[in-house]
Amino acid sequence: MLVQSIRPFALLLALSLFANRSEAQSKFDTKLLTPGKYNLTCFAIRDGGETEIGNFSLGIKTSADQLLLDASMVILGVNEPWLDTAVSDLQTFKPVYRASHSGNKDLVLHFGNEVTGIYLDKKTGKQQQIKENGSQYFVDSYTYPYLLALLPLASGYTTQIPVYEYKPENKHNVKQAEVEQVKSNTFVSKYTGTHPVWEVTVVEPATNERSVTYIDKDTRRIWQIDIYSNGQQLKLVDLERDYNPVKASFDKVATMKMIKNGNSLIVGEVFARDFDTQDHSILGKMKVNANPKQFAPKGTRIVLIPYTAYYQEWLKVNQAARKKGNSPVPLPDDVADCIKTTDVYDDKGHFEFVNLMPGEYMLYTQFDFDHTYTQAEVVGYTDHYLNGVFQNTTTDYVNRSYRVDAGAAVQKVVKIEKAGDKLEVKLKKTHN
Repeated sequence: MLVQSIRPFALLLALSLFANRSEAQSKFDTKLLTPGKYNLTCFAIRDGGETEIGNFSLGIKTSADQLLLDASMVILGVNEPWLDTAVSDLQTFKPVYRASHSGNKDLVLHFGNEVTGIYLDKKTGKQQQIKENGSQYFVDSYTYPYLLALLPLASGYTTQIPVYEYKPENKHNVKQAEVEQVKSNTFVSKYTGTHPVWEVTVVEPATNERSVTYIDKDTRRIWQIDIYSNGQQLKLVDLERDYNPVKASFDKVATMKMIKNGNSLIVGEVFARDFDTQDHSILGKMKVNANPKQFAPKGTRIVLIPYTAYYQEWLKVNQAARKKGNSPVPLPDDVADCIKTTDVYDDKGHFEFVNLMPGEYMLYTQFDFDHTYTQAEVVGYTDHYLNGVFQNTTTDYVNRSYRVDAGAAVQKVVKIEKAGDKLEVKLKKTHN
């Protein structure tokens, strides 16, 4: 199955963000090793189309002498995530410990002069004890892709990496991963534009698995990995969920207090005003609004956002992005957690927010309504004569009534001056 093929291969190659030191340590530049958190979105490629199937998250930490990789893979429609941990020696990158847990299996390995551990097949309940020679040099299958980013990549470069990967069906658990081809390419980010990359093709002759990894030439960041295994194709893409050009700091604790720990209120009503009576005689028609005040329906959601320095800068960044045709920058989770909502509670568009502290807030809502109006339309002209002499011409109108769907989006920045205040607001949108 496609999902099952991700486990041994996609998780393997999705980690191509770092490298290690092999026996030929001069090959690798470990200065590019940067701890942090990374996310790759997983897609299955079928019949030329893409289907999102999951998300891969990776945390990378270093201590004085070890590299720790902590990862999870969440597959859509699968309740239990795949959890993986790999610990390697920071100088040699030879594995020290490996654990892998999913709904299908448990695997625990300890590395030294011997490789020892257990493998539990959760479907059959069969458990295998693992004990074999571990004195030769290799890297763990979960760690070796980091070698790609730290290699002295250049067009035409090739090399081999010895890799240990335990599978119950294997005759030998050490295999060679071959960097078959390196060439120049580009990757286009919807946020940060075009990046020059190394396109690195890796093959594993023992399994006929192949991957193509796109590594940033300047930062060695992995932008995309195309995986070909057992006749199936997967794609893992860095969607830059960590991208945040906003420089202002954000204090989640203080901001959360603004919306929970106060004794002030914001009360108001939200409505749209249709166009006023307008004379359009030049165009041969006149519109008269039948219902000038259109209240937001009961249940309409009103959003309140603390108008912090961070949020104000975030708005400006996205306004600039829209002007350039770039995708909007997502609101970080910590900021989104501090958004408060309420609903219109009657047929007159009334709403209220409670427990607020003094400060500035942005209110936002959008709603649909029925726009009804009478439109006088020209249907002809009448010439007037007196005793056969032309006097003037008058326009002939007929009134027609119309009802169409319309929408309104309203936002307003308001300020609570002091504790205990009750601030009354009107969220109004004029519809033309």
